[in-house]
Amino acid sequence: MGFTVDIDTGGTFTDGFVTHGDAFRTVKTPTTPHDLTMCFMECIRESARAFDLPVREFLFETDIIRFSNTIGTNSIIQRDGAKIGLIVTAGMEGLAPSADVEGKTPLVAADMVAGVDEAMDGAGHVRRAPQLLQLLEAAQTLIDRGARCLVVALEHADINPANERAIRDAIKREYPRDYLGSVPVFLSADIVQRSGYRERINTAVLNAYIHGKLTRLLYKAGEDLRRLDYRGQLLIGHNNGAVARVAKTRAINTYNSGPAAGLLGVREIGAMYGAGCVFSGDMGGTSFDIGCVREGEPGYALRPDIEGFDCNLPMLEIRALGAGGGSIASVVEGVLRVGPQSAGALPGPVCFGLGGKLPTVTDANLVLGWLDPDYFLGGARRLDVDKARESIAEHVAGPLGISVEEAACRIRQTVETDVGRELARIRDQIGVHPDPLMVIYGGAGPLHSCQIAQIAGIDRLVITPFSAVFSAYSSSLMDVGHLYYHRLDLPLDAGHDYAAVRDIVAGLSRRGSADMRGEGFSAEGIAWQLELIVEDAAGREARLTAAVDTFAAHDSVERLRARAIRLLGVAGDAELTLSTLGLFARSSVPHYRQQAVAAATDGLETALRTQRQVYLGAREGHRMLPVYDRARLGNGHALTGPVIVESGQTTMVIPAGWALRVDQYDNALIERSRQQ
Repeated sequence: MGFTVDIDTGGTFTDGFVTHGDAFRTVKTPTTPHDLTMCFMECIRESARAFDLPVREFLFETDIIRFSNTIGTNSIIQRDGAKIGLIVTAGMEGLAPSADVEGKTPLVAADMVAGVDEAMDGAGHVRRAPQLLQLLEAAQTLIDRGARCLVVALEHADINPANERAIRDAIKREYPRDYLGSVPVFLSADIVQRSGYRERINTAVLNAYIHGKLTRLLYKAGEDLRRLDYRGQLLIGHNNGAVARVAKTRAINTYNSGPAAGLLGVREIGAMYGAGCVFSGDMGGTSFDIGCVREGEPGYALRPDIEGFDCNLPMLEIRALGAGGGSIASVVEGVLRVGPQSAGALPGPVCFGLGGKLPTVTDANLVLGWLDPDYFLGGARRLDVDKARESIAEHVAGPLGISVEEAACRIRQTVETDVGRELARIRDQIGVHPDPLMVIYGGAGPLHSCQIAQIAGIDRLVITPFSAVFSAYSSSLMDVGHLYYHRLDLPLDAGHDYAAVRDIVAGLSRRGSADMRGEGFSAEGIAWQLELIVEDAAGREARLTAAVDTFAAHDSVERLRARAIRLLGVAGDAELTLSTLGLFARSSVPHYRQQAVAAATDGLETALRTQRQVYLGAREGHRMLPVYDRARLGNGHALTGPVIVESGQTTMVIPAGWALRVDQYDNALIERSRQQ
């Protein structure tokens, strides 16, 4: 087995997790927001350096490269996607995302929406086919107004896409692909087949909006790799927990794919400790992302909110809060606020010295003494304490009439309280588990994890040796796969005849086999799983996984129904609808697994790096705290707070009342005293 490389781009840093057999290396490079292929390739070069190899030799010996990126997310936030022409059913133009409550440029301009006269009833019967002349006039008008692509989203196309397909066929006949005037045509029913017309329009529009930029950048990244002798395929992370080639990737599947991958790593770590409920806490430069895995199943958002747009394409569920190391602190009408605005990678926190003027959480941690100005990222970047102090003094301490240290302390406390309360709210929503575990990661996560957990009532934390690049590590657990959905709307009842469903599964299997052959896998190497969405009479939904032969036997349907009743919390005789059937085709590729390590032979004193003065608040003031080197802490070493533990990529803060122990997997287990 050669090298494997997993890369995840965040708002501030691009992370790499590189393996060769049982060995792994972690790398971090600054994200280049203007062109994410630049930080991607720099991460590749740093990966080669981590194994002391020239980049060409390294890539020639690399078997797998997986890439989770924020290209689509950034494009939606910055509103720099493609100009879209949207075709909907006449009379439904008002459902288009052609307004934005935040004052941003809408995804689709009001004059770029066209209605066509067609009708499909709720049972999927064509009542009126689209008229050729009218739809071609509509398409021509949208193209003349500057549309770079067309989206067709018709009412009830989720049940029967015939009219959408007829429109695409007509447009393609008029504008053949080999003509310069050809434009891409996206059908909503190709993207998602679920109820909710407005949500389906939003999902299809978002997919088209980010498609062009993703296509250019991802193909460029692949070409850059091939020029340096990489022989494999570039695999792109999807928000359903799988990866696929660029050519087999839909743009919308890349949204939030890095944070979504993190849940797979959380599941892996949770299983190592037999935890029934595991929360994820990912604090990077831009956000704090929260997820949950219960009984081995990562949380799924069945109707996710994508940057303010309601959608109906299921994906792994991550709740993002505007609370990261780069979150900007400000005083508004005498009240301190931290985030959601972030300094990002450029200009970054003031202490980076890259032009930032507004104080951030990182600046506050530096002023307080939690960060070593000479050892940030292992010394790769020196932080400017004086600039950080000046910024906090001007923008926070001065307006509040307090000292710089107290202002920095309040910045830190504010972000911890905001996140801790939201985490507690999420715990209440899903049902409080008696003893949850939390896996903390991201470059800034270990700095704040204990206080956040304490506010949320969580007493056990795990921080892995690769926590600073945990989403990239989690990407290494992803298999190649494709997920297909089909609208059903059938009763979930053991007495129902599911012969038609079995035929649908067979048809989706043929489609999956063809796509997986294109990925380089034979039929024998494919694992199949059903993903079922069940709905009760009140419209509440639950997601279940099942074997592909579930509908072949009465008792398997009964078991499925019992699980749905339990998840939805309804009576045993409740009417349940199997609204959507999904088929997941996966083929395994090599994964990294943590290995047990021998007990440490050196004494704890060998890991002590130095002592540093830290401001602990108005009551305790300044105090000298021991600082330990994470690389020298091994299996069996234990510390009690308050103490600082530093690595080349992150800093752990262990406050009073908490204790850290390194276990046989070289993970840091952090627990709160029950007396606290």
